[in-house]
Amino acid sequence: MWSSTGFMLLGGWFFFNLLARFTFLLQIYSKPAQQPEVLARLNLNEMVITPLLHNLSVVLVILVPVITMRSFAEEKRTGTYELLLTSPLSIAEIVAGKFLGAVGLPRHMLGLAGVYPLILMLYGNPEIGVIAAGYLGLLLLAIAFTTIGLLTSSFTENQIIAAVSCLVALLLLYVIAWPAETAGPSWPASCANLSLTEHFAEMVKGVVDTKDVVYFLSVIVLALFLTHRSVESVRWR
Repeated sequence: MWSSTGFMLLGGWFFFNLLARFTFLLQIYSKPAQQPEVLARLNLNEMVITPLLHNLSVVLVILVPVITMRSFAEEKRTGTYELLLTSPLSIAEIVAGKFLGAVGLPRHMLGLAGVYPLILMLYGNPEIGVIAAGYLGLLLLAIAFTTIGLLTSSFTENQIIAAVSCLVALLLLYVIAWPAETAGPSWPASCANLSLTEHFAEMVKGVVDTKDVVYFLSVIVLALFLTHRSVESVRWR
């Protein structure tokens, strides 16, 4: 519950400041003395929703490791891991249960964050299709973050190590495209293809491309598969 509270508190702060800035610029350039072409470039989606979603993605980078760190690590620490593995459940069912339990909170937080575009729809005229694509991208990003958190939690019995490992992995995938402009000719494309944020940024613009959706689904499936193998490896020891 505290995670949802913190997420909404930060989201509300970002939304309030971005909307206040947009309103301030709108008031300035609405004056007759100002250039009308500048006013035409003030887009509600670009100046409020786009930076808001990017800011919320950064918040998820911080919160998701905390949410997922106990998934398997706590079971190992308390000694209930062996009991879980000897239960009449398959490894796939155990991983699926942990996944559904862990992804529920981020999904709940994003559902609450839907109040921001609703406010804009009541008092403004945003592009609903662009907003829907952006929130779909944020949902896929949150699910991908969650599966990576489950994977790191399955490697250790220490919750702190699990959280830090997840945070480092998410940050690496978040910033891997940064050196693209200064690297060699083949490196930029590779960085962009591996970067979570590059694919997410395209969806925030309102472009729901198959390659971006496939990328997120591939990350989710791969992380769940590796989590399954990590949990199953205990039986081999």
